[in-house]
Amino acid sequence: MIRRVTVQIGIAVLLAFIVCNAYFSVGYLRRMQNIATLTLEGSAIQAELSGVLKDLIDMETGQRGYLLTDNPSYLQPYNDAKGRIENDFSDLRTGLAKQARADQSLEQQLENLAKSKQTEMERSISLRQQGYRLRSFKLVNTNEGEGYIDEIRRIASALSSMESTNFGRLDSERIAALKHAVRRTIVANSVLLVLTTCLFGLMGQHARILAKEAAHSKKELGIRDLQLERLTSALSGPVRFNLSTINTILGSLLEKYGGFLPQHGQQYAEQIKEAAIQVERLRQNLVGSRDSESDVEAA
Repeated sequence: MIRRVTVQIGIAVLLAFIVCNAYFSVGYLRRMQNIATLTLEGSAIQAELSGVLKDLIDMETGQRGYLLTDNPSYLQPYNDAKGRIENDFSDLRTGLAKQARADQSLEQQLENLAKSKQTEMERSISLRQQGYRLRSFKLVNTNEGEGYIDEIRRIASALSSMESTNFGRLDSERIAALKHAVRRTIVANSVLLVLTTCLFGLMGQHARILAKEAAHSKKELGIRDLQLERLTSALSGPVRFNLSTINTILGSLLEKYGGFLPQHGQQYAEQIKEAAIQVERLRQNLVGSRDSESDVEAA
């Protein structure tokens, strides 16, 4: 009983340990998935920043080309970038929505500077379209637009540096989580191996003891079967014959000499005969089937 309880407790502990190990493994996978998601979001922010800068550079390139040549075809890059920049800023705002307020504040400054730069470019283009070539060049020479671009690059660089810092932090967390998971996996598998080995050892020992007990019980049962067989054989053979002989002798005695026996002697003979009959009934109840088989074989 104690061995069985020990094996059951060992199985329960092993299953509980497997469940706990699976729980921690799922937690690690979720953590890694979260790190991967944050990394992808950071990469998307970097790409959106690059997209905004590219839009502004394309707009500035189209502006300068048109101012120099008065050829409307040079405005194509400007118009294309102007159509993209609003979507790029929208994506950038969405990407920074989960970031710190400082990052969101820098994005708002970046967007305001981009609008100011765009207004400056539109003014110079409008002057050139009206034929004021010199005035448009003077507007460019004020370096107002260059100041906007420098500030835009500074803010974009600050945002990019923050994201790079986040990349480094996430990468450190990923490496730390991986090392922790590896250590925990090694320890967990070692403990699991030890528990499994002990459990199989207990089960093997329990099985061997059960086999010994079964062999011992089988041996005892064989001995009892042999004893029962001997008893049954005795009841079916000599005892049956003796009881039959007793009944025959007592019957003859009472029939032939019953009148010559004292009253007590006759009563004793009747009691012996009745006891013999009861013993025969008891014997028949015990080995009735065997007597029937013997009678059939004798017939």
